[in-house]
Amino acid sequence: MAKRAQHAHIGAGRRAVTERAHLALLDAELDLTVVVPYYNPGKLLVPTIERLLSVLDGSGTSYEVIAVSDGSTDGSDQELEELAATRTELSNVVLANNQGKGAALRVGLARGRGRYLGFIDADGDLDPVLLESFQAMVRLYGPDVILGSKRHPLSEVEYPPLRRLYSWGYQQLVRLGFRLDIRDTQTGIKLVRRDVLAAVLPRMVEKRFAFDLELFVIARRLGYTRFLEAPIRLRHQFTSTVSWHAVYRTLLDTAAIWYRLRILHFYDRDQAPATPSGERLRIDAVVVRETAERGTDKARGRRAAG
Repeated sequence: MAKRAQHAHIGAGRRAVTERAHLALLDAELDLTVVVPYYNPGKLLVPTIERLLSVLDGSGTSYEVIAVSDGSTDGSDQELEELAATRTELSNVVLANNQGKGAALRVGLARGRGRYLGFIDADGDLDPVLLESFQAMVRLYGPDVILGSKRHPLSEVEYPPLRRLYSWGYQQLVRLGFRLDIRDTQTGIKLVRRDVLAAVLPRMVEKRFAFDLELFVIARRLGYTRFLEAPIRLRHQFTSTVSWHAVYRTLLDTAAIWYRLRILHFYDRDQAPATPSGERLRIDAVVVRETAERGTDKARGRRAAG
């Protein structure tokens, strides 16, 4: 009886969280927010952002792009500043120290104003034109999450053998450990509905590459299950490398998510969602510079002039 009462209490708590999180949709000012986290991308960053802006300009949706430097030291953030000065839709957020992709995503997503918020990798391996089909799926189905999947039968992927083996092995680990009905959690392009993100992000703690997995684990725990996998085309650039240290860290972080989920029941604890009337999202990283406010001022000036 005690266990049944406990389950009933947890279920009621989840419903309360999702009902409050739904209010976050009222706070949306744009159709779409795209966050681009980056760390020392070199000369790839500006062309990737320019391509992204071009695709979104032709989409017919209202949007913003928030680029987040995760403590880059190669001067790429300074190069992006020049582009940000000419585009009101683009903000460049610079973090003081390298903390991980997940930390950069949390900072960017917390600033987002879109009804759907998502992210795409900065290395150009994934063509931003994929967002056209993603937005079409949003209009047709309104899912909780749309995720790019290398395992989708229509995906076109060229992968070196080692990366293919690593990806396949991790997918099997996730399937066995978390019973997620998702074939690929880690491809770097996703869109999440605003209310889902409002419910999930306050519970998240991952700062590195297991961020994506934790997002899905918590979302399903809260009752969000409409995950829509989409085909991708992955360019064979592979400018970044997968080191054994990165593999080890990812596996360690994955084990930590499992421990928080199965042993500590950490994700079932009371945690208020981010809503228009309360705190937005928990931000840990130190922001040393951002162009978001300047971009907003420019946009206001342009509207006033019109």
